[in-house]
Order: sequence, then C-alpha cells, then structure tokens
Amino acid sequence: QVQLVESGGGLVQPGGSLRLSCTASGGAFSTYSMGWFRQAPGKDRDFVAAIHWNGYNTYYANSVRNRFTIARDNAKNTVYLQMNNLGFEDTAVYYCAATKLSEGLRGLNAYDSWGQGTQVTVSS
Repeated sequence: QVQLVESGGGLVQPGGSLRLSCTASGGAFSTYSMGWFRQAPGKDRDFVAAIHWNGYNTYYANSVRNRFTIARDNAKNTVYLQMNNLGFEDTAVYYCAATKLSEGLRGLNAYDSWGQGTQVTVSS
C-alpha cells in the first residue's frame, strides 16, 4: 500500500479558496487512481472527487462540481484539490485515498490507502 499525507487545510472565509495537496510515498504513484473524500462532524465520509490513474478521467460529487478541481502531478507524486467559492457546507476533514482500481472511484470501498486527513473550516 502507498502512504499518503495531506496538507493545505485551514480556515477560510465564505467565497474563499484553498488548495489541498496529497503526497504519496512507497508505491508507483502513476499506477494509482486517487480520490478525495470529506467527513463533517457527525456525518458519513462522502465522496468529493477522483482522478483516474491515466490523469484524464475525473469525477466529482454534484455538490462540488464547477467549484472544485482535482489534478495530479506524477512527477511530484502528488494529487491536488483546488477548492473555490467555498461555503459553510464545505467544512469537514478532507481525506486523500488511493486505489489500483480504475472503476467505481466514487465508492469508499474502492480505496485501500488513506491519509490522516486535513481540516477545512469555512467561517466568517
């Protein structure tokens, strides 16, 4: 399994932006599809976005489509989540995940490596 470390979380005002990063080690990063999930207090962990190992196919939750962008840099073993126009509902711990699969990337169970999470708080 690959080891994942997220960074870039923090406190931001409504309408602001953040970019999360997730750096992988211990595996061939370019062969992993990557996902971002989030979990708000008292709620389930939900799918946010995913990118196929090929770097071309991307998937988004309806709630973040047109606001968030997932991208990867295989040379840096890193996947990014650019988050724009953040709202209170985006407050959560954001988790990065990795899988060798190329389908079913919206599901939690597709992933077998997870990061420790990074907190994103949207507050005025």
